[in-house]
Amino acid sequence: MKTFVTIIGLVAGCLFSTAAEKPNILFLFADDQCFETIAKFGMTDIDTPNLDKLVERGTTFTHTYNMGSWSGAVCVASRHMINTGAFVWDAQKISENLDPSGKKKPKPGAPPAQWPDFQKENLMWSQLMSRAGYDTYFTGKWHVRANPTKIFDVAKNVRAGMPNQTKEGYNRPIDGQPDPWDPSDPKFGGFWKGGKHWSEVVADDAGEFIATAKDKEDPFFMYIAFNAPHDPRQSPEEYVDRYPLDRIAMPENFLTEYPYKDKIDCSAGLRDEKLAPFPRTENSVKVNRQEYYAIITHMDYQIGRILDALEKSGKQENTYIFFTADHGLAVGHHGLMGKQNLFDHSIRVPMMVVGPGVKAGVENHAPVYLQDIMATSLELGGAEKPSHVQFQSLKPVWEGKSNGYEAIYGGYLKSQRCVVKGDHKLMLFPNVPKVQLFDLKSDPNEMNDIYESNKGLAKELFAEFLALQEETNDPLDVASTFPELQ
Repeated sequence: MKTFVTIIGLVAGCLFSTAAEKPNILFLFADDQCFETIAKFGMTDIDTPNLDKLVERGTTFTHTYNMGSWSGAVCVASRHMINTGAFVWDAQKISENLDPSGKKKPKPGAPPAQWPDFQKENLMWSQLMSRAGYDTYFTGKWHVRANPTKIFDVAKNVRAGMPNQTKEGYNRPIDGQPDPWDPSDPKFGGFWKGGKHWSEVVADDAGEFIATAKDKEDPFFMYIAFNAPHDPRQSPEEYVDRYPLDRIAMPENFLTEYPYKDKIDCSAGLRDEKLAPFPRTENSVKVNRQEYYAIITHMDYQIGRILDALEKSGKQENTYIFFTADHGLAVGHHGLMGKQNLFDHSIRVPMMVVGPGVKAGVENHAPVYLQDIMATSLELGGAEKPSHVQFQSLKPVWEGKSNGYEAIYGGYLKSQRCVVKGDHKLMLFPNVPKVQLFDLKSDPNEMNDIYESNKGLAKELFAEFLALQEETNDPLDVASTFPELQ
């Protein structure tokens, strides 16, 4: 964005560096993980010892956002953005134009054999890293309209958008009735399909990749994508048992039902929202959060295995480790269960960076996007940054040469828009219509709408939003819906 301030310096002798001197890139990607779900952050009673180690060893970007989605499957948009480097609405255009033959494009969850090749003029992340001399590896959740087996050197166990759900996994638990579903029972398939939990398979693959790469001269780029903690939130019984319901705290902003849910495309018919019954109850939210925490802790253990393999390989000192998630998740916040909203619990994610020159144990509060990781790795690896890559490198931010973005844009379908600047967030619901304004510093749970008493500030933020709309090529006419803000 034009508002991202960067200072680009020439490094002496860079033209003479060899592939072996380039840093390795290890990208660890979670699915549906809210920013608050790491123990070291102190916001949730959860066990994440290995993610805590990344917090201790590197820099945490505390205000990392997903830009939004053109789809109810928010992960599709998020993953297209990080793999193309394009802002949300431009990433949508790229995703809709992936088949140069003009044939009908398959859905993102279609088998790999049905996926088209990525167009040559819009090379993806892995292809750009490959051009820069990297060996590229992939395992896990893909959910992008391109064939990973053709754009990575090695791609194993390519997974769909989510493990299969079952009818027993929805509308549960209902107070006073037996729960028909068990997160630890392999009979329900899901993460257990194939005989081994998918998170464990991802860790197995990553360990194998590292063992393969340790004796090679070329640097590696590893895209390690967990399906966890997406539903069905399944994990071994020992992990669920760590979280008895009396350990689970209710979200402070819990509601039995969000009043505008239907007009912001979060109705009871939305798949994510069908996971728990309406109206929401304390028990149903606690059980869903219990299983959410359990699968995160189980994933954390697998991440520990990957980090151990990296340390044993001798490659750790010259490896940048990035951890983040494609978006957050409500799981009871505001009476919602899914990620199809622009509240912080659903658009903010954890992000830690560990590597050469990155300060340890530091919190960086600059507003950034998770997709900036893509542009960052291009800079670190000396890869070309093509014109369609709009996100910016984080390196100037952790070096103190940039303050990140002046404002953060958010958009979901045609029903929700937001802008975050400083301590304030302006929320716009065109279909209600409704304007909300939150002071995120004094009200981090977004419970107290201060719009009526701060209309001047709202107008300033709306002007900022309109500029971001133009910059992101947002096609929605929001201005005519809210003339009072102009």
